[in-house]
Amino acid sequence: MSSFAIPESEFTLRLKKVQERVKAEGLDALVVHSHEADFANVRYLSNYWPIFETAGVIVPAEGEAALVIGPESMTFARDRSKIPTIKRILEYRESADPDYPGVELDTFGSIFAEMGVACNRIGIAGMSLMPVTVYQALVKDCPQAEIVKADDIVVDLRIIKSEAELNCLREAFRISTVALDQVLAEIRPGLTEQQVVGIAQRAMYENGAEYEGHPVYVLSGIASTHAIGRPSPRVLQVGDYVQLNVGARVEGYSASVGLPLCLGKMTDEQRRVTQVGLDAHFQTIEWMKAGIPAKEVVLKFEEYIRARGCGENLLYGPCHGLGMMEVERPWMESHSEYLLQPNMTFQVDTFLYGETFGLRWENGARITETGVEMLSDKAFEVLELE
Repeated sequence: MSSFAIPESEFTLRLKKVQERVKAEGLDALVVHSHEADFANVRYLSNYWPIFETAGVIVPAEGEAALVIGPESMTFARDRSKIPTIKRILEYRESADPDYPGVELDTFGSIFAEMGVACNRIGIAGMSLMPVTVYQALVKDCPQAEIVKADDIVVDLRIIKSEAELNCLREAFRISTVALDQVLAEIRPGLTEQQVVGIAQRAMYENGAEYEGHPVYVLSGIASTHAIGRPSPRVLQVGDYVQLNVGARVEGYSASVGLPLCLGKMTDEQRRVTQVGLDAHFQTIEWMKAGIPAKEVVLKFEEYIRARGCGENLLYGPCHGLGMMEVERPWMESHSEYLLQPNMTFQVDTFLYGETFGLRWENGARITETGVEMLSDKAFEVLELE
């Protein structure tokens, strides 16, 4: 077991807190749903991370929870799950839709009957992820039930991190920083974007990552304008402006450290906007501390960017939640009324773009009473590699 693993007692406490909320909100049960790409809710409660198939956790108002998986994953789930009761449902199968003739499977109806769930009011956490086939199976087996969106039951717990979670994040950022430094040591004109991704992946896995926290960004030239993008076979050239983001995952917790660079000399405009982005990144960190409304950070950030003449370069910002997913709730937006609290964790994500280039400065931060703890010690500066 990894020294950064979440202890069994913490999984037990999470399920207890979810069950208390299920009962308090008048639900008979909560169906928590996840898939391979957005695994967080199910892994948060069970430590199980589905592959090919989808997965769920059913938490009744009374009694024991159950992990729900597809037909093929039982041996895998038994090895990973912190929830001992595991059920298989056809609708959790992989997308190729095999029928599994002769395999005895459960249904929502049989699981609820075994749990003694009345099925009058069922909550769903992860409704935006749930396929129509799973939703229809739930409706078919509980035709009289009121089915309600109940994501906040799990999300509210995930927002404040325990010390074990923070240690996983700190390790993920350490590995991400090592990998980013390796990329900076090896990147050069003549490599493809995808070859540079390979440098980052090698370093992450060599240093203890269980997986990537997100697809590695190596976006060069016009592709650097992409707020969301994928690396390509494009060959890096002298003078290219490059957006880098490297993120490792440790025990389910995902990091990201990102910066822009130029393979040669920046143009005057590139240098100007890059410096504004870096200055805004540092300013955002200065504005963050417990007790202030999240929107206060956003409004200061937007005013700062406009005052520096880069209002037209702004797409969003400046922070989003961080934890099991590298991007998760809560976002910091201009209408965000919630107060920052100790042990909330965020990605400080400063993205500016123009017609021909874009840049992102990104690092993780834990809210403290007086400011933040930065989760990576990477020193950020305007980089021209020659």
